[in-house]
Amino acid sequence: MRIDLHTHSTASDGTDTPAELVRKAAAAGLDVVALTDHDTTRGHAEARAALPAGLTLVPGAELSCRLGGVSMHLLAYLFDPEEPALLAERELTRDDRVPRAKAIVAKLNDLGVPVTWEQVARIAGDGSVGRPHIASALVELGVVETVSDAFTDQWLADGGRAYVEKHETDPFKAIQLVKNAGGVCVFAHPAAAKRGRTVPESAIAEMAAAGLDGIEVDHMDHDADTRARLRGLAKDLGLLVTGSSDYHGSRKTVALGGCTTDPEVYGEITRRATGAFPVPGTGGV
Repeated sequence: MRIDLHTHSTASDGTDTPAELVRKAAAAGLDVVALTDHDTTRGHAEARAALPAGLTLVPGAELSCRLGGVSMHLLAYLFDPEEPALLAERELTRDDRVPRAKAIVAKLNDLGVPVTWEQVARIAGDGSVGRPHIASALVELGVVETVSDAFTDQWLADGGRAYVEKHETDPFKAIQLVKNAGGVCVFAHPAAAKRGRTVPESAIAEMAAAGLDGIEVDHMDHDADTRARLRGLAKDLGLLVTGSSDYHGSRKTVALGGCTTDPEVYGEITRRATGAFPVPGTGGV
């Protein structure tokens, strides 16, 4: 059984529509895929409608958080998407994305980069605009070779020359919101140091005590030593260990199913959740 619990569609910063994503997931031999767009569940309905037979969809979202000045992400699974408090927090984060992106464009212009808001908006389409869309614009302009190359201190990384802060939820608040909505929380790529500063392990221990369910260990941004260290930490803290591709379509090189989650861990996630249920595919449209 092959399970990928972290993917993105055009509802946020992926390049595949939700329908395309689930079809590609089935073609890649996955049995279970989670759709976890940034701070939104907008792609879930389309993914459900297109879900191929034999593939199960886990509805989720990746929540933007900040702790002690460090940006971090929480993967939330199987929560009630209409629960008012969590919905309001997600909308607050999403609503801040456009003014933040426009401010980044202005900073890039001040640095001599001829990127325009119209170019970024075209790339983002109907998705929730974010730094990856701006990074794609920089690739189009030949400023950098790849999207990853834009996430440096030179450009868009946390604290970089063109970085602008956005609304991000305190992770302890986010954990409580997800729990109140019947969901399950996993800390996404907690040691992805090449993305910027990471939170200390002591903070992960505090989040575990506050109800964090797991940490994403098997991820493209974690090397073998990091994965071994995180596995030990998860064992010590009684946290679940997940693995995921963090698939973004053509915006990143990782393939669907590049990293996967143990079926027993997936079973435990579904047992803990009360806000929503996995959706079995019936053939799609």
